[in-house]
Amino acid sequence: MSEDIPYNREPPVVGISENLSPGVRRIVAPNGGPFTFTGTCSYIIGHGTVAIIDPGPDDPIHIAALLAAVAGEQVAAIALTHTHRDHSLAVPALVAATGARTYGAGPHRSARPMHQGEINLLDAAGDTAFRPDIVLADGDAIEGPDWRLEAIATPGHCANHLAFALAGDEVLLSGDHVMAWSTSIVAPPDGAMGDYMASLRKLIGRPETRYFPGHGGPVLQPQRFVQAMIRHRLLREASILEALRDGPAPIAVLTRKVYAGLQPALFGAAALNLFAHLEDLIQQGRVGTHGPPSFDGTYWLA
Repeated sequence: MSEDIPYNREPPVVGISENLSPGVRRIVAPNGGPFTFTGTCSYIIGHGTVAIIDPGPDDPIHIAALLAAVAGEQVAAIALTHTHRDHSLAVPALVAATGARTYGAGPHRSARPMHQGEINLLDAAGDTAFRPDIVLADGDAIEGPDWRLEAIATPGHCANHLAFALAGDEVLLSGDHVMAWSTSIVAPPDGAMGDYMASLRKLIGRPETRYFPGHGGPVLQPQRFVQAMIRHRLLREASILEALRDGPAPIAVLTRKVYAGLQPALFGAAALNLFAHLEDLIQQGRVGTHGPPSFDGTYWLA
């Protein structure tokens, strides 16, 4: 099923400042793993007076590489696409070194309130300490002498997720919303599949010709790619509904059916994605469950 998306899994080099476009440099942090690919991509925007997007983890080697890359330049802004710790924990060290103001869509928050007795299985992933100096809403901008970044609200992977459109470069800094190497995890209560699908559709028709994501290399045909991601999620939705034709089932059983042949290490993430689909299908009136949807609940066709 994953082959319907034209992935680009060429791994970017870690730890090197690379020019991706006239206004964008990238340094990849050394925090590679099953959910971060080769590591978190940090971006430097502009020259002379610059912005840093997604400083990455609290890793002294990566922080030193970022500061070396902007030596002799003024860091005017540090902005986050979202408040997952692999994107944000380097912020305090960079603020201390540069005095830059911070930007983001507010503190870390969930897409919905926690249900009674619910446990947030991704609670450790969120950076609850980050508070931006400037809170960005959809359409707000960060500007420097030779660059302008427009904030585009793209909730779904995380409730406070933003993408940033760089004027003049036809580039979108897409964070974890759209990545060339993999689909994004959407895990309740932090994320919401309905929001995620709406945020994908929001990108249709935009002028950017390249996306620079939070992990992995560029998305080079973004309109084709986003359309494929939407189709992929709708096919996943159809697979869940087909699996439920066999009768009511819990998430663990549905995950084994829908993600047949999945690597064991990815089973938990797949189950969370499936949970997000089930929440959305319940909101659509196509699936039922007892009480509020839960990770341990049983689901059936409505």
